[in-house]
Amino acid sequence: MQIREATINDVPAVMSLVTRVVPLMRASGNLQWDNKYPNSGVFERDVALGQLWLAESNGKLAGVAAITTTQEPEYAQVWDTSETAIVVHRLAVDPDFQGQGVAAELMKQAERLAHEREIATLRVDTNTNNLATQKLFPKLGYVLCGEISLAFRDGLRFLCFEKRLK
Repeated sequence: MQIREATINDVPAVMSLVTRVVPLMRASGNLQWDNKYPNSGVFERDVALGQLWLAESNGKLAGVAAITTTQEPEYAQVWDTSETAIVVHRLAVDPDFQGQGVAAELMKQAERLAHEREIATLRVDTNTNNLATQKLFPKLGYVLCGEISLAFRDGLRFLCFEKRLK
């Protein structure tokens, strides 16, 4: 598996992956994403900021993650958001590649970037109904820190996980 930074030319493939993932998420009760979020404009912005990463397997897009330092204002409910952190947003794995360690590899890329940038804290949130990530994050050394709401995803609750490198 290869991990690489995305280009603007990758956005259509990322959106294709999202359209394959969203129905499965919603069928499992995870309403975190829908036909409005995330959209191509969100991913285009991620690319422009140099924060969209792809996992590829045999030349096929297997997964995507935005690896940023952007912390939602609501994170202050559980964290000191004045502390710089690497934050993973928009993590998704193509259904054909689920269960093959793709999400873990993208999370490891976040950790590599944290080391490179000398940032000691990694953070991620996930919908309370996303059981797969709730199992994955602790396996990767993340600790559950609390539960929040996000203004732009009204009515949903999110679990916040953190990993300290130092």
